[in-house]
Amino acid sequence: MVKPIKTIGNPLSWVLHVLGDASHYTQDAAHEIGGDPQAYPTVNQISIEDLRIALRKGAEDFGALRTDVLFIVILYPIVGLCLAAFAFQRELLPLLFPLMSGFALLGPIAAVGLYEMSRCREKGEPAGFRAALGVMGSPAIAAVLTIGLGLVLMFIAWMLTAYLIFTLTLGPEAPASARTFFMDVFTTGPGWTMLIVGCAVGFVFAAATLAMTVVSIPLALHRHVGVPVAIATSLELTRKNPVTVAVWGLIVATFLAIGTIPLFLGLIFAFPILGHATWHLYRRAVAQ
Repeated sequence: MVKPIKTIGNPLSWVLHVLGDASHYTQDAAHEIGGDPQAYPTVNQISIEDLRIALRKGAEDFGALRTDVLFIVILYPIVGLCLAAFAFQRELLPLLFPLMSGFALLGPIAAVGLYEMSRCREKGEPAGFRAALGVMGSPAIAAVLTIGLGLVLMFIAWMLTAYLIFTLTLGPEAPASARTFFMDVFTTGPGWTMLIVGCAVGFVFAAATLAMTVVSIPLALHRHVGVPVAIATSLELTRKNPVTVAVWGLIVATFLAIGTIPLFLGLIFAFPILGHATWHLYRRAVAQ
């Protein structure tokens, strides 16, 4: 029997094939980002009891998936430690607190793998480390990464704003030492001005981020509704349940604040519980 002779394909046809695949991928990604403007989900009225149930289920997921979760989220405190060490350079010392507080703005995108693990466990599917990584192959990843880019830009805007506040109060010269800086912050008028204005502006950044992301990323990942609809749904949920969403924001801030003690290591426990709980809050807040 004569075997067929293998030949090298036409390079031009290969290039056209690759470009065609790339074009289809780009079109799919653009569709996922834009979504369906007619696909607005219905948001539910939620209460403090819903928050309690979401936290309980989040803790249950953490207990059931502890090994995999710890392996994933260990990167989060390590990054936090690196950022804190970077900020302890004298020139960047004024940005230490904004860095630690603003780092939480990136939490919703960092928890994408946790959302997927909770989704799989809820459906009775394998919910290990492979499931968390598998989210990168989801058609919705383009929309999720787009929201994540928005969070990164929000974080950068917060850091620039915080540095501007320092420059207009205690700056623009760098502190002589850490001790001098903290003495100036708590014992001088400009220092208290920096604290009060910085906390007020930081609250605005945090509130805006919470309103836009309280359910937007789990929704975009689960329902493929696109970025505009996901964010609009999150804003509508906040408008409809302002007190409950505000309490949720306070819970998140408290968990993350406690998680920074000692040396960010508490985030190994606080972050995954919040991540899993966010998935269950989404399931209760958005009509399925």
